[in-house]
Amino acid sequence: MAGSSPARTAHLLALVVPVALLGGAYTSQYGFGLVPCEMCWWQRYPHFAAIGLGVLANVLPHPRARDAFAWAAAVAILASGLIGAFHAGVEYGWWQGITTCSTTQLGADPLAAILNAPLVRCDVAQWTLFGISLAGYNFLVSTGAALAIFALLTRARKGAA
Repeated sequence: MAGSSPARTAHLLALVVPVALLGGAYTSQYGFGLVPCEMCWWQRYPHFAAIGLGVLANVLPHPRARDAFAWAAAVAILASGLIGAFHAGVEYGWWQGITTCSTTQLGADPLAAILNAPLVRCDVAQWTLFGISLAGYNFLVSTGAALAIFALLTRARKGAA
């Protein structure tokens, strides 16, 4: 199963996609000053999990274990994509999102940190390309990648049967 080309591709996607998407998120944050809102962070958490699962999908010796971790990574990637869809809908005004913003950078003087923290609204896209926000791109890439991983693993399983 895992030795086949579709399974190997699925295992690699399970690792490369979350690494690339988080790399892009951190590049936009630290390289271009796009401060993430709370819902942006929500999209990152499943990708953190997917990286660990993707590593296991690529290094474990047993083929079934590799496949199981690739499936789990795909579920985590899909979860991030679905959160991205929700966030994009909030940005486009299709539905209401969360009503509070928060910061985790309090430091020694919490009041000063709160007063000086950038106000990042979840319902306003900080950046778009072709009318699609970063949350929208996360939805498209993550959902597409998760579906591709599912399809590749299914094809590998059928090929092994």
